[in-house]
Amino acid sequence: MKLYSKKEILPILLILITLAVGLYFYPQLPDKVPSHWDVNGQVNGYMSKTFSIYFFPGLILFIYVLMSALPLMDPHKANIEIFQGSYFWFKVALVLFLAAIYFITIYAALGNEINVGQFVSWGVGILFLFIGWMMPRIKKNYTIGIRFPWTLHSEVVWDKTHKLGGQLFMVLAGILLLASFLPGVYTFWILMGGIILLMLILVAYSYLEYRKLAK
Repeated sequence: MKLYSKKEILPILLILITLAVGLYFYPQLPDKVPSHWDVNGQVNGYMSKTFSIYFFPGLILFIYVLMSALPLMDPHKANIEIFQGSYFWFKVALVLFLAAIYFITIYAALGNEINVGQFVSWGVGILFLFIGWMMPRIKKNYTIGIRFPWTLHSEVVWDKTHKLGGQLFMVLAGILLLASFLPGVYTFWILMGGIILLMLILVAYSYLEYRKLAK
């Protein structure tokens, strides 16, 4: 199996399309465009339109290149090749998620009313669903996954932890999608609390499984 294929042109094209959309709307944008919203959906940060139009596509490209380069330096690169198809689609999903946020920013900057928090919640929920589907397929590596000392020590603990992690991410995704219809402040704390609880469960579970094997 090969870690990379001709399919890599897809996320690159998506990034170029993202930039093209920004350049198309550039003349219509005000000098200052929204760059940040608070938990209640109110704009509380601005940046120049020139910086915004180029910065976000550049950031997406940087994240994509970083995610593509890290497996090459991973001691367990052969394991990443096993799930390279899932890893590729995760990169595509992440590019789409970040591009969607970019488009929302442009849409709001053009003077349109939009519930940014709700759209972001939907995006995060869908991304979490994908992560939940992907997790059981991830084999031990240092690039992506739940990398606690005890999961990296044992492939058995790694596989069990990622199977549970996949289920928990899907549950959290469902909760977040439902919570997206609540006021933004509630959705924010549900997301933060859910992530913290999920991580605590996985830390405890993986450590207990490691101790079982150690005995």
